Amino acid sequence: MQPDFHYLHLADLILVVHFLFVLFVVGGLVAIYTGAILNWRWVRTFRFRVAHLAAITFVVIQAWCGAICPLTRWEMHLRERGGGAFYEGSFIQHWVHRLLYFDAPDWVFVILYTGFGLLVAASWWIVEPRRNRSRGSADTLCV
Repeated sequence: MQPDFHYLHLADLILVVHFLFVLFVVGGLVAIYTGAILNWRWVRTFRFRVAHLAAITFVVIQAWCGAICPLTRWEMHLRERGGGAFYEGSFIQHWVHRLLYFDAPDWVFVILYTGFGLLVAASWWIVEPRRNRSRGSADTLCV
């Protein structure tokens, strides 16, 4: 069967989106604590903080439920439809997969995600988010 590159390119796109999601969750927490030290106002933006908390909450809940990430399932489905192998393929797929996926028992990921989620939750007390009251209820991401 000849690979259907439309599906494989869509799978690569999902993989990049997945990587960006992980970057938002991990990088967001690093930015919050770094921003507190360097006095970056944007890390206290309420909308950013809610989005960040919601993202890690989603990850922790799916880990506790034993569910596979919807982005992973979608990507795998597209690769299967495209006739591509799950761990072989394009440059993007090869390198992003190496960064995102690790072989370990499920309980390891539950503990890691839960611990990371607790760090994010703690950031709400350590680096308190603030609502922008000067413009009504709208938040801005200005520095």
